[in-house]
Amino acid sequence: MTNQTTSPVTTIDDKDYMTDDKGRLTPVDAIKPIDKLRDETVCQAAQKVIALHQTMKSEKEALFTLVYDFLELSAAEYDTKYGGKKGNVSLPSFDGRYKVQIAMSDNIVFDERLQIAKNLIDECISEWSAGSATEIMTLVNDAFQVDKEGKVSTHRVLGLRRHDFDHPKWLKAMAAIADASQTASTTEYIRMYERDDKGKYVQIPLDFSKV
Repeated sequence: MTNQTTSPVTTIDDKDYMTDDKGRLTPVDAIKPIDKLRDETVCQAAQKVIALHQTMKSEKEALFTLVYDFLELSAAEYDTKYGGKKGNVSLPSFDGRYKVQIAMSDNIVFDERLQIAKNLIDECISEWSAGSATEIMTLVNDAFQVDKEGKVSTHRVLGLRRHDFDHPKWLKAMAAIADASQTASTTEYIRMYERDDKGKYVQIPLDFSKV
């Protein structure tokens, strides 16, 4: 990372230019002072954020190493290794003031069988009486609604399986949803908590906007 406090300046024939957002070279002496100051302000802010990002990245790695080294040491007390699928562990301090938690979260995606499940559910609802079908259709449409990126909510789709409807097509649809879901990746999280005055654990925020 370079300590760039302004946008790059290009010198051509002893004259300095800066590139605008459309890729055009603009003579530095033709740029308004306020535009130069804005550029300098944004570039300096960017450098601070990038430096903070790099620090947080290295500290995150150090935190995981610290905790997993302890877990291996704890396992060694029983002549074994921690091993296996790591994550989902909570460690309190002796006085209970702090708690560090490591958790695993699977990132689930759906294949083409999700649409098959939706078709089966639609057929199932159409066969039910009109009195209950409207509410269920609203629930189902909400579950399959896509976001701005064209993705459905994994939580809402999988939540449909909580409804125990005894209908052959509904049961087939739930089986199709189960078969359609695949774990694309697994994300590992580390969180630190501190007890408040009421004895409740409150997460210490690392989200910049919550500090």
